Amino acid sequence: MKKVVCIVGATGVGKSDISLEVAKIFNNEVINGDSVQVYKKLDIGSAKLKDFKGIKHHLIDFLDLDKDYSVCDFQKDVREKIEAIDRPLIVGGTGLYVKAALYDYEFDDNKRDLDEDASYDDVETSKLYEMLKEIDPNTTVDPFNRRRVIRAYIQAKNNNILSSRNGKNKPLYDILMICLTADRDILYDRINRRVDKMIEMGLIDEVKSLRNEGYKAMQIGYREINNYLDGVYDLATAIEEIKKNTRHYAKRQITWFKNQMNAHMIDILDNPLDKCIELIENFYRN
Repeated sequence: MKKVVCIVGATGVGKSDISLEVAKIFNNEVINGDSVQVYKKLDIGSAKLKDFKGIKHHLIDFLDLDKDYSVCDFQKDVREKIEAIDRPLIVGGTGLYVKAALYDYEFDDNKRDLDEDASYDDVETSKLYEMLKEIDPNTTVDPFNRRRVIRAYIQAKNNNILSSRNGKNKPLYDILMICLTADRDILYDRINRRVDKMIEMGLIDEVKSLRNEGYKAMQIGYREINNYLDGVYDLATAIEEIKKNTRHYAKRQITWFKNQMNAHMIDILDNPLDKCIELIENFYRN
């Protein structure tokens, strides 16, 4: 079986920095495992790397904003990359995407019915998510991602429940799953400081630029700044909302990785690079 190394963890835990060092040592090519970083122009708010340090990266910053990209699309693309790359290294925090690519998940290949999507225009995203949870209480879809909530609800309504797919625990590859962890207070402090840095780097201008192009991004970070620009609340409140929503998202990520991934947990304060190197050396040797 093809050997695949994965470095996963909550947002802000430091996956990118560790992965670059690992990739240099083991001659890996990185496959992005973040559902937002696939899109062009969502740079600051998604903490997209600016400098890849000479490491080849795949499935990052390649998709136009008006393109829909499902977990099924991601699964297909990642599997193609895995076969083409000698030593693939998947790095990211979107747990469902990573697991769906590596395990025998099955998805239908039906295209979105835009008319059916439009029939829910008058239903708030939070209500749609509640409706989805009634049918599929084990759903892992992002409750703030309207397109995915609608898609998951339509599928669930048609007895095509995502969380009950067969093969969820049958690996298709020889997988080394490394999950970087941190004490909650440490992680939350890192998240808060990263949000402040995003504002300093120009997140507001990035959102304004997207709006000028007719695109109103609703991912965490973008959604709150759009609300600020729309006068829903002031800037200080927007920043606190980004921090709060990012912390909540990180909590969901941690729960997913603990419950869904057979991962080696490595604390970022406990020599994480050395421990990653040791695990990966043994993995490739065996």
